[in-house]
Amino acid sequence: METSNSTKVTVETVVQAPVAKVWSCWTEPDHITKWNQPSEEWHAPRAENDLRVGGKFLTRMEARDGSMGFDFSGIYDEVKLHDTIAYTLGDGRKVDIAFVDQGETTKVVENFDPESTHPVEFQQAGWQAILDSFKRYTEAS
Repeated sequence: METSNSTKVTVETVVQAPVAKVWSCWTEPDHITKWNQPSEEWHAPRAENDLRVGGKFLTRMEARDGSMGFDFSGIYDEVKLHDTIAYTLGDGRKVDIAFVDQGETTKVVENFDPESTHPVEFQQAGWQAILDSFKRYTEAS
């Protein structure tokens, strides 16, 4: 189903870590597999990341009980070290992420095009849960 909603959805957090560490945790596959899940019932057993304009990424997301899983993937449109990542998902939706250096903290702001299958509030809650997982992982590592 194509999205007909032109409104971007935003999720954000402030991570208690400098931008270089936040960037590393966000972009390196060994880190991605440790935080990219909305809850303990999910996990990301595999991640690939070719972090450059035109490069592809893929994160395999699966329910821990094996009942379902999917590949979250896309192609990078923009990559500015420690600043911006933008990509297009396989279904054509756009995502942009800002990493705002605040010294010892980093604000991470994600804007994404919602899909039309699930309610926007559901999508926002899911993306926020993953971002909260990222914050917890990065601050603890």
